[in-house]
Amino acid sequence: MNAILKITDASGKSWEVNLLPGAIYNIGRAKDNDIVLNDRRVSRRHAHVVAENGEIKIVDGFEAGGEVHRSVNRVFVNNVPRLEKILEPNDQIIIGESKLIFEKSNSVKAPAPPSAEKTRAAILPSSGGATEAAPGGVKYDDQPLGHTQMQISASEIIGQRSNLSLETKIATPDELKDLRRKAKALDLLYEMSKTLGTVFDLKEIFARATDLIFRGTPAERVVALLADETLDGKILDYSLYPIAVRARDRNLENSTDKLTISRTITQKVMRRRVALLSQDARADAQFDGAESIVLQGVRSTICAPLITESNVHGVIYADRFDPFAAFSPDDLELISAVAAQAAMVVETVKAHKRLAHEEIARANYARFMPEYVVKQILNNPDSFKLGGVNQTVTILFADIRGFTALSERENPEKIVGLLNRYFSQMSEIIFAHGGTLDKYIGDGLMAIFGAPNATPEDAENALRTAITMQRRLKTLNEQLESEGFSRISVGIGLHTGVATVGYVGSEQRSEYTAIGDTVNLASRLESTAVGGQILVSEATARSGGDSFTFLPHESLTVKNRLQSVSLFEVKWN
Repeated sequence: MNAILKITDASGKSWEVNLLPGAIYNIGRAKDNDIVLNDRRVSRRHAHVVAENGEIKIVDGFEAGGEVHRSVNRVFVNNVPRLEKILEPNDQIIIGESKLIFEKSNSVKAPAPPSAEKTRAAILPSSGGATEAAPGGVKYDDQPLGHTQMQISASEIIGQRSNLSLETKIATPDELKDLRRKAKALDLLYEMSKTLGTVFDLKEIFARATDLIFRGTPAERVVALLADETLDGKILDYSLYPIAVRARDRNLENSTDKLTISRTITQKVMRRRVALLSQDARADAQFDGAESIVLQGVRSTICAPLITESNVHGVIYADRFDPFAAFSPDDLELISAVAAQAAMVVETVKAHKRLAHEEIARANYARFMPEYVVKQILNNPDSFKLGGVNQTVTILFADIRGFTALSERENPEKIVGLLNRYFSQMSEIIFAHGGTLDKYIGDGLMAIFGAPNATPEDAENALRTAITMQRRLKTLNEQLESEGFSRISVGIGLHTGVATVGYVGSEQRSEYTAIGDTVNLASRLESTAVGGQILVSEATARSGGDSFTFLPHESLTVKNRLQSVSLFEVKWN
């Protein structure tokens, strides 16, 4: 049975300590304690934990000269002030503004002896397992995390009010040293904030972030990894790709593709939204005899999320390869702050790209679809994929009669101008009635009513479209004649039935269309119609309602159909 203290100090940092039998753990604000609490309300030596005779006891104060010197702000166990207490599982200890929770675990663990650095760091092997190649010259491993970890929460990374109490006493030399370090870090971060505001290239962003990390920490390698995402912006935390890989030493940079990145760490950082510091595992008893770990270079690692209020866009992963050196909690804070600043710029760049993409997509879609369909596609990008559904639609085909002879008589540029004016006005009518312009076919066009969303009014809307097109053509012909063109006439055919509607083509190029017998029959009706005529099938006439006048027309014999197709002409003038 393992005894564990889960610790969260006043600054929000969290870590765990495994309590060894027979050991004493000093707790306080001073750096030489076994458990150091960054909390102004905690005394320099506030309390200690004794593990003996199978029990764990918390004691208020510290021993000196054979006497126990009690703390000023007391020790609270389960909200009750206690001088001593044998701890039970789930006991909650409050020291100043820091919280310690005592737990027992059945898992087999053999942690290293306590020290100020090891209680604030994670123990982690960096290699020794199978690796997987990744783009950009990095590899991943899946080694498990060590016993203890130092973390910074998302709220602290992004920025929140400090939990430290204000005191008026004179600062100690250690505190002055700490203030100088923080002043240097703030200076670096201010410099970064000034430069990143003008950068919109992701590689340049992380080149500057890497340079700042090298200047402010002893990192020997820094890898920036961005997460893949879906078309609608959903982050895929399991799919990371490198945007920048840099090493402090040129020889190390040349061999960095042989070094691994812990997938265990990156996924934990992404999913839990925490920054993590992991230390060298050599001293950990669980790795006794694991020579491969030593030979392959266990290292100290910091991994910080590229985190904003809305998302985690990836991580910054930094290493130290000296087996006798390790990152400090101060390094973790600086790298986390750099990652948070870089993340805001990444989110801004993504937003600009997304808006530009949507604007282009909107412009392209708007050429063929009504505005409400465009909005639906942009709001639901997952619908933009190969495949389709079977649904009832009304198909409209329209074609200019005698266009071949007309194009032979007129100047080509004049013919193109005529077509552009004709298609512009006809497309406007289709959109106004809720139709989707499927395609232009030479001097003809095809429109779909009932896609992507089918409604009971689709056939009626298609009929109104056909009538409005014929009426608009009379006005257009008057304009064409005044400009020296010959008059044109259009035959229109409509049919209502089930068709397969969706994106057809390849992954490189596809188009939204309808296919099937319904489409073929509508095309046959259009080819049968003479100029100025609207021919519809019985299905369209039946679905169109009582607002139209349908005149019986000679039936149409269609290949592969046993019975002829009943036709009707729509009276529109």
